Amino acid sequence: MTATTGRAGRREWTGLAVLLLPTLVLSMDMGVLFFAVPFISTTLAPTGTQQLWIMDVYSFLLAGLLLTMGALGDRIGRRKLLMTGAAGFIGASLLAAYADGPGQLIAARAVLGAAGATVMPSTLALIRNMFHEPKQRQAALGAWGGALTAGASLGPVAGGLLLDHFWWGSVFLLAVPVMVLVLLAAPVLLPEYRSPQRGGFDLLGAGLSLAAILPLVYGIKTLSVDGWSLPPALALPVGLLFAGAFVLRQRTAAVPLLDLSLFRIRAFSGAISVNTVAMFAMMGFTLFTSQYLQLVKGMSPLTASLWALVPSVGVFAAVGTGSALAGKVRPAVMMAGGFLVGAIGFAMMTQVGAHSPLALVLTAAGVLAAGTVGTMTLTADLVVSSAPAERAGAASATSETAVELGSSLGIALLGAAGAAVYRSQLDGGLPQGVDGELARTAQDTLGGAVAVAAQLPGRLGTELLETARAAFTDGLHVAAVVGLVFALGAAVLAYRLMSHLPARTVEPAAGTEPAAAEPVAV
Repeated sequence: MTATTGRAGRREWTGLAVLLLPTLVLSMDMGVLFFAVPFISTTLAPTGTQQLWIMDVYSFLLAGLLLTMGALGDRIGRRKLLMTGAAGFIGASLLAAYADGPGQLIAARAVLGAAGATVMPSTLALIRNMFHEPKQRQAALGAWGGALTAGASLGPVAGGLLLDHFWWGSVFLLAVPVMVLVLLAAPVLLPEYRSPQRGGFDLLGAGLSLAAILPLVYGIKTLSVDGWSLPPALALPVGLLFAGAFVLRQRTAAVPLLDLSLFRIRAFSGAISVNTVAMFAMMGFTLFTSQYLQLVKGMSPLTASLWALVPSVGVFAAVGTGSALAGKVRPAVMMAGGFLVGAIGFAMMTQVGAHSPLALVLTAAGVLAAGTVGTMTLTADLVVSSAPAERAGAASATSETAVELGSSLGIALLGAAGAAVYRSQLDGGLPQGVDGELARTAQDTLGGAVAVAAQLPGRLGTELLETARAAFTDGLHVAAVVGLVFALGAAVLAYRLMSHLPARTVEPAAGTEPAAAEPVAV
């Protein structure tokens, strides 16, 4: 295949559909697992620690290997890496579906995370290579962002529907036919690209990146879920120490895993910063929305997931509007505007109470998500188009790593703020008659309070529920205020970092235009 710099044709757009399939599956993966956890607990009887690893090992490996896999795809070929990841995903999905013990399921989830790390940077990098015309690339990335959003929304629904008819392992089989289709279609519809840069692979850098990211993600997530304990607290400085060693290695390596000069490109570094803040705000608050629907409004998980689809309408509208305006409005204005829209959503959340109408909650969630997701679509375009084409895989992986860290920080910090308010409100504020172990369970989480209330006689149980739900919404308000501050700060940050960019134009990397990535004959 020869290189092309013109407009994309039918083959490229059909190839985009192939790239959207694994993107959709990966974004659905965590959601489909949520409903399966009670069934897994009953069937496999994992310990509390094993259950935590079943849930989290996927995101740990995904975050830890993104940089390594992005750089590897630049060297061996992005299509080849995508197909390797798809094959790995099929095998690991089958292993997870038919696991006969917690250890086997944890191992399968780890392989799924490693396979996922090959897919995400490969899809973004191939879009960079297939779509050269800015308007077409913006539309393609808008579709990519829409697939991510759709997967996150559809995952819980798909999981609930499968578990209504099949065993818990069926949630893992959802990915198998999709990845088989990717393996069959990729050689026909997707071009192969690799960087013309020659040289050895930075194995030491890959090890240091893993050693830096894994402790950081583990520490943040564990502290946010379980509260203070020594191992995850020590993991944070250990991760930072390895992160410093990774940066030093990248400065001295002959062929670095991550080209630090990318961060001298204002559009690239600005997009990474803005993306991290956007994920911090959005994912940190998603935790509250899902709990509110189930534990405050009393919905079943499946009913809550169906109602949670409503805000997606605003998200898809924002993505479409962003694509349409990309050629007319400067990125700085669009990104700042997106964060201001998100700030309005956070402000609306401060008005939500335990007895608020459902429409208020869903509208606030829709406005919040529309602003932040619309911004993220723009940053994806800036990341892949501002970096040198031969480093598109590494650049995309850097963006995805920032997304994972932003998500973890958001869940940790906003979740911790809400939990602190909840516990302080219930400390000494429980109804008379709720004491001992029941009191400690109710004070720990709203879910614990709901479980305790079910064991208490009528009026006492109702009083506990009212008190706990009021405390939870107070915590939600504090988290919303924190999110509002971050959204307003992100609007200022985005405007300052992107103010030099005209509409749909990015800062070119010096000396990279003459030769993009090396096309490989197929």
